[in-house]
Amino acid sequence: EGFGLVPGSTPSFSMAGADSDDSLYPIAVLIDELRNEDVQLRLNSIKKLSTIALALGVERTRTELLPFLTDTIYDEDEVLLALAEQLGNFTMLVGGPEYVHCLLPPLESLATVEETVVRDKAVESLRKISHEHSPVDLEVHFEPLVKRLASGDWFTSRTSACGLFSVCYPRVSSTVKAEIRQHFRTLCSDDTPMVRRAAASKLGEFAKVLELEYVKSDIISLFTALASDEQDSVRLLAVEAGVSIATLLPQEDLEALVMPTLRQAAEDKSWRVRYMVADKFSDLQKAVGPEITKNDLVPAFQNLLKDCEAEVRAAAANKVKEFCENLPEDSRETIIMTHILPCVKELVSDTNQHVKSALASVIMGLSTILGKDNTIEHLLPLFLAQLKDECPEVRLNIISNLDCVNEVIGIRQLSQSLLPAIVELAEDAKWRVRLAIIEYMPLLAGQLGVEFFDEKLNSLCMAWLVDHGSCYNVEAATCNLMKLVEKFGAEWAQNTIVPKVLGMANDPNYLHRMTTLFCINALSEVCGQEITTKHMLPVVFKMSNDQVANVRFNVAKSLQKIGPVLDSNCLQTEVKPVLEKLASDQDMDVKYFAQEAISELTHACAQHDKGANHYCTFHLITVFPWPL
Repeated sequence: EGFGLVPGSTPSFSMAGADSDDSLYPIAVLIDELRNEDVQLRLNSIKKLSTIALALGVERTRTELLPFLTDTIYDEDEVLLALAEQLGNFTMLVGGPEYVHCLLPPLESLATVEETVVRDKAVESLRKISHEHSPVDLEVHFEPLVKRLASGDWFTSRTSACGLFSVCYPRVSSTVKAEIRQHFRTLCSDDTPMVRRAAASKLGEFAKVLELEYVKSDIISLFTALASDEQDSVRLLAVEAGVSIATLLPQEDLEALVMPTLRQAAEDKSWRVRYMVADKFSDLQKAVGPEITKNDLVPAFQNLLKDCEAEVRAAAANKVKEFCENLPEDSRETIIMTHILPCVKELVSDTNQHVKSALASVIMGLSTILGKDNTIEHLLPLFLAQLKDECPEVRLNIISNLDCVNEVIGIRQLSQSLLPAIVELAEDAKWRVRLAIIEYMPLLAGQLGVEFFDEKLNSLCMAWLVDHGSCYNVEAATCNLMKLVEKFGAEWAQNTIVPKVLGMANDPNYLHRMTTLFCINALSEVCGQEITTKHMLPVVFKMSNDQVANVRFNVAKSLQKIGPVLDSNCLQTEVKPVLEKLASDQDMDVKYFAQEAISELTHACAQHDKGANHYCTFHLITVFPWPL
C-alpha cells in the first residue's frame, strides 16, 4: 500500500507505510537511501534499483521512480555511472518494449553530463534499449531525443548524439533518414574539436548502415574533411573510419575516393596520425585488396618502417609478419625480399629498444613465409644478431618464438648463440625477465631435445630453484620441473632431477630446504607412486625433525599434498606416525597444519577404501580430544 511515493515534479520517497508489512521494510530502506547524504549508501541503493522497481511494480516505476531519478540526476559521478548502467537493463521493469520509451528522459539527462564515462555509459544503455523500440516508437520517441542531443547548446550532448545515429538510422523512414544524415554532417563540421572527434570516431560505424549511394555522396566528403582537420586527434580517428569505408566500396571506387586521403594520412605531419595508419595497416591491406596493396601500400609500409619517430617504426614493425602473410601469393616472396627485408635489416640495429623488441616479437614468423633456404641465408643472421642484443626484451622475444624457426630449419642452427642468450637472461637483474625465460624453458627443452638440455640447461634449471630475487621465480621454477618431467618422463626425472632436488634437503639455508618440499609436491604426481614412496618420502620424513618450524609445517603440508599418490598401507603405517608427532609439536603453526593434513587424508582414505568395506583411519580421537 505504499512507501509514501508521491507523483509529480518533486516525488517524495520515505519509509512511511512500510511498518504494516515487515517484508517490505528492506525495500523501504533502499528507497529512503536514494536521498541519503552518504554517497556510498546512495550508490548501494542505485545498484539495487531493479529490486526497488520490482517491489513498486511497473506502473509506479514508470510514474514515480523514473521521474524521481530524472529530477535528481545531479549527483556524484560514480552514482550517475551506476544509474546509467542500471537503466539499460530496465525494459521489463517498466512493462516491456511497449513502455521502453519511459527510460529515455533519465538517460537523455545522463548523456549530457560533464563526466565522459557517465555519458558513454548512458549512450551504451540508449543504444541497447533502441533495439527494443518498435519502428513507430523509434520515430516518435527515440529519434527526437537524438535530434535534441545533436542540437544541444553544450558540446557534451552533441558528442553523445554521435553514438546514436547508427542504431536508429536503419529502422526509420526515408524522410527521417535524410534528417539524420544532415545532423551528422553538421556535427562533423562542429566548432568544438571534441564533437568533431566524436563524429570521426563514429563515421565508419555510421557508414556501415548507410545505403551505398550515400556512402559515396555524403560519407566520402565527410571523411576527406575530417582527415584534413586542423586537430591531429580528429585526423587519426578518421584513419580508422577510412578502413571501414574501404570495406564498403567496390574495388573500382577505392583508388579515386579513398586512397588519396589515406596516402596523405600515411605522410601526415603528426606522428600520431602516422602511428594510427601503421597500427591499422593490416586491416587496411585486407580492405583494399592485392592490386592496391602492391601499388600503394608496399611503398607506404616501407616509409612507415623508416619513419623518423620510434613509436611509428615500432607500430609498423609489429605488423611486418601480418603484412607479409597477406601479400598476393604470386609476388609475395619477391616483394618481401626486394622491399620489406632491407627495411627489416635496418630495424634489427635500430637505436630504439622498443622498435627492436616489437620486431623481435614477429620476425621469426617470416621464416615460415620465406622457407628454409631464404631463412638460412637472410633471416638466420638477423636472429643471431638479436639473440646477442643488449636489450633483454629483444632476446626474450626471439627465444619465445623459436617454434616458428624450429618448424623450418630446426633449432640446432641457433643453438650456439641460443645458450649464451638464455644464460644472460637467466641472470638478468629484472626478476620479470628471469621469470619469463623460466616459463619458456619447457618449450625450449622439447625443441632442443633431452641430450642438449641435460648437457647445457639442466644446471640452469636447478639454479633457478634458489633464486633469491623473487619468490615468483622459485614457484615458476618448481612448476617448470614438473613440465620437464611430463616432457622427458619419470625415468629421466629419477636419474637426473630427483637426486639434485633431494640433495637440497641438507642445505644450510632453510629456504632451500623448503624448496625441496615444494619440488616434491610438484613432482610426486608426475613421477608416480613408486618413485615418490621409494625416493622422496624418506626425505620428507627426515625433514620432519628440522630445527626450523617453517620447514616442519611445510612437511605436514607436503604429506597432505602427496597423500593421494601413496597407498593406504603407507599412509597408515608411515605417514600417520609422522603427522601425529607433528600434531603435538610445540609450534602452533606446525600443530595446525599437521592436524589439517590428518583430517583431509583420513577423509580421502575413507572415501578411497569405502568400496572395499574397510577404512583407513588415523584414530583421530588420540589427536583431537574434541569433536571435529
